[in-house]
Amino acid sequence: MTHSILVSLTAIVVLGILAQWAAWRFGLPSILLLLPLGVLAGPATGFLQPDQLLGPLLLPLVSLSAAIILFEGGLRLRLRELHGIGGVFFQLITVGVLITWVVTVLAARFLLKFPWPLAILLGAILVVTGPTVIGPLLRNVRLGGRVGALLKWEGIVIDPVGAMLAVLVFEGALAGGVSAWATAGFLKTLVVGGVVGVLGAEVLVLLLRRYWIPDYLHNAASLMAVVAIFTGADQLQDQSGLLAVTLMGIVLANQKRVTVKHIIEFKEHLSILLLSALFIVLAARLRRSDLAGLDLSSFLFLALLVVVARPAAVLLSTMRSPLTWQERLYLSCMAPRGIIAAAVSSVFALEMTAAGFEGAGRLVPITFLVIFGTVALYGLSAAMLARRLRLAQPNPQGVFFIGAHPLARELASALQAAGCPVLLADSNWSNVAAARLAGLNAYFGSVLSEQAGEELDLGEMGRLLALTPNDEVNSLACLRFMDFFGRREVYQLPFEPGQKGRREAVSLEQRGRLLFGPERTSAHLQERFGDHPAVKATRLTKEFDYDAFRALHGDSVLPVFLLLDKGEVVVFTWDDQPAPQPGQLLLSLTRPALEGARASARPAEAKALGKA
Repeated sequence: MTHSILVSLTAIVVLGILAQWAAWRFGLPSILLLLPLGVLAGPATGFLQPDQLLGPLLLPLVSLSAAIILFEGGLRLRLRELHGIGGVFFQLITVGVLITWVVTVLAARFLLKFPWPLAILLGAILVVTGPTVIGPLLRNVRLGGRVGALLKWEGIVIDPVGAMLAVLVFEGALAGGVSAWATAGFLKTLVVGGVVGVLGAEVLVLLLRRYWIPDYLHNAASLMAVVAIFTGADQLQDQSGLLAVTLMGIVLANQKRVTVKHIIEFKEHLSILLLSALFIVLAARLRRSDLAGLDLSSFLFLALLVVVARPAAVLLSTMRSPLTWQERLYLSCMAPRGIIAAAVSSVFALEMTAAGFEGAGRLVPITFLVIFGTVALYGLSAAMLARRLRLAQPNPQGVFFIGAHPLARELASALQAAGCPVLLADSNWSNVAAARLAGLNAYFGSVLSEQAGEELDLGEMGRLLALTPNDEVNSLACLRFMDFFGRREVYQLPFEPGQKGRREAVSLEQRGRLLFGPERTSAHLQERFGDHPAVKATRLTKEFDYDAFRALHGDSVLPVFLLLDKGEVVVFTWDDQPAPQPGQLLLSLTRPALEGARASARPAEAKALGKA
């Protein structure tokens, strides 16, 4: 018995993480793989039987996991993102929710033939959108600005709202109608969730600020606080816990008294594991009869949510708003459901069945159909639609330079001449002014400041190169933008030796990938190329390939960038030296004097050279 339980628990983790990896590898929303794997492991083969495996622990574990996921979502919300669009956001979570609810209820009643109580409950469950789906979509599409902020905020804040509405409907169904007592309970949920969540955040901040919790216990203590706040709020008022932990996350993310970055990172990693396990477990709970009961009316119901409910909600919520028609259209075409809808439907399906409501078991398969259908439709079309509406860059290849000194300016100018977007940032005004005079886009200020995070437009940027003479600034810049660009696409100069072991002074987790080679430090580049470096642009051919280029120039040049046929930019690093092929453009650092001397002495290369 113990062996089979161990195998089942291991299978849940393995299947969940494999689905996440495969989704990353093939550029798909993870839910599109998690749900089929859960169905395959559950109703299709009978390998996983979550109700037998977890028994009465199943629903409490689902609720706690959902709370942690929403807390992590709240940690990613910044109030400054709502600047200028706060009114639109409020309309979306009030007017938009009401319209979505009404349309969904009518569709469930007349298409699915649900009795009114179940139709109203299903409508409350499906007003939510999926932050666990929208977050990765926004990162993959690189969608920022007003649309990205609205989708992110709506997806997280609306989830506890949907859960509270479901409680209101459930209590009303048990009472035979929405009574004044049920309405008062809804208002009490708002108050209890709000007060407990804010107090919980303030207590945690106080403990961290007074150093009453050691550093190594920060993550564990924050997890304890989330679980305690969720459970405590739920004990005071049913289903107020989700609102409490969401507000707790928002308050923690927007206070400036203690840093919570390390807590955010821990919760992100934990949320991925919980999300993966939850979808595997909840999908495995489905029965074959549930899947067989999905007929044409079920798919028409899904289509009505996509074609009518969401566009109507967005249209009426954004009237007289500053949003462009492209932004409104994109909002209308983006409302995937996620884990909160799955969790809430599973909980209330059991509650309604226990209360004697006939057909309550249909809530779960319909909800899972909506989750899978909306994720497939919105997830697979998100990038294409964003490109068509010119709201996002499809595959950004731009280079963001930290430092605008002569070497960085020359590299940026060569890339820009080759058709690659560039952006430079420097706190030295003379460097920024020189970059702008050279026709380059340059930002004046420290990239480590909070203001820079609000003002920098990185929509076209695909990678970062930290080229300042200060090793610590380079490492901090890479660390700050690592989440945005990914660890693979943040680069910095090697460290100055200074003293024995200096290169190991900063760990791999705290810096970017190292450029060029171990000795190519800022001081070395300055000594080698001086104040007036030059960049050689060489179009490789079959007659003059990379081997011929190296044989001719030897160590007098330093390859930096390789531009592939489709415009993709590859960076030469310490640990990864690309293999240039004919037809590709090679950008290398050299000295002007050497460049001038060689230009007159190499007719073979002169024929092979080409400007981008």
